Amino acid sequence: MKNSAHGLSPALIVLMSVATGLAVASNYYAQPLLDTIANAFSLSINQAGFIVTAAQLGYAAGLLLLVPLGDMFERRGLIVFMTLLAAGGMLITAASQSLWMMILGTALTGLFSVVAQILVPLAAHLAEPEKRGKVVGTIMSGLLLGILLARTVAGLLAGLGGWRTVYWVASVLMVLMAVALWRGLPTVKQDNHLNYPQLLGSVFSLFIKNSLLRTRALLGCLTFANFSILWTSMAFLLASPPFNFSEGVIGLFGLAGAAGALGARPAGGFADKGKAHLTTTIGLGLLLLSWIATALGQFSVIALIIGILILDLTVQGVHITNQTVIYRMMPEARNRLTAGYMTSYFIGGAAGSLISASAYQHAGWNGVCIAGAIVALLNLVVWWRGYHRQVDCQ
Repeated sequence: MKNSAHGLSPALIVLMSVATGLAVASNYYAQPLLDTIANAFSLSINQAGFIVTAAQLGYAAGLLLLVPLGDMFERRGLIVFMTLLAAGGMLITAASQSLWMMILGTALTGLFSVVAQILVPLAAHLAEPEKRGKVVGTIMSGLLLGILLARTVAGLLAGLGGWRTVYWVASVLMVLMAVALWRGLPTVKQDNHLNYPQLLGSVFSLFIKNSLLRTRALLGCLTFANFSILWTSMAFLLASPPFNFSEGVIGLFGLAGAAGALGARPAGGFADKGKAHLTTTIGLGLLLLSWIATALGQFSVIALIIGILILDLTVQGVHITNQTVIYRMMPEARNRLTAGYMTSYFIGGAAGSLISASAYQHAGWNGVCIAGAIVALLNLVVWWRGYHRQVDCQ
């Protein structure tokens, strides 16, 4: 490997964390605005929910098709180029005059915002081995904070200038971030001799040969499905009686999720100390229990906030643990490991969005919470069976 820098400075960690959060946030600005966008384009709840699903499917495609390129090309140039293309997708969304134009813009943004998943293995590569879990935890906290604070920022900007303002401002920020990344990142190139078809094929072969990767990827899939089930329909709940909250107030609920995400940051350090099994087990148990408070959230804002805090804490904790564990394997293939794991992760997110919108339309908030609890229970079963088939999960 060729690398112009040794290790990570605190300033570079901050830059990469912010860039990761800003990139992935571009897929989630729509969530607190779904009710407003649905009214603007005369959409049903299911149609509005598909806007979020399109972004997540675009992201999943980018994970599979673009992230492995980090094991082939010089990473700084690749990261900057993809950041600019993601900004272009948001410009299309901002200018959209129909549902299909908006879906095109969000799908393109999702496709290229996977730049966040090239930054994460880059950080793992630059970090000292004994601090890798801690660094991954920090960068991933930036990622989840981006997802959650996107709702707060979107709600506030929409209140000031309408929903399109969110996308105009976000596209400008992405361009500025591309400049900062060009100036701040070291030049890093992975030396391998695989062509593109071989690179993609190796992602599938890693899945077939490695039971640890499969187990962790399925855990990530179901965990992020839980996350999407909660957040996709929350705007509909909070915009309806008895709450009748505005976009700005709905967006503020992202702050509760952000607090939960920050609380999960030590999970990477626990994984560094060999406690990945304990962190995963506790996290998945709490994830299931979080749906009790969330179900009561239709009557009480406090109960809803408690549910958000617990769910986002556990989702992030399990996710950080998963990535710390898989990054111990095959350092030369971290982008491909990321592609495999994160493709599964965001397929779960897209499925969760579809499940959530459908459940809310047919059974209201109770339907959403029942669906979330079933997925959380399934996740515990997957973990129990997967762990007992292998001893290297810790």
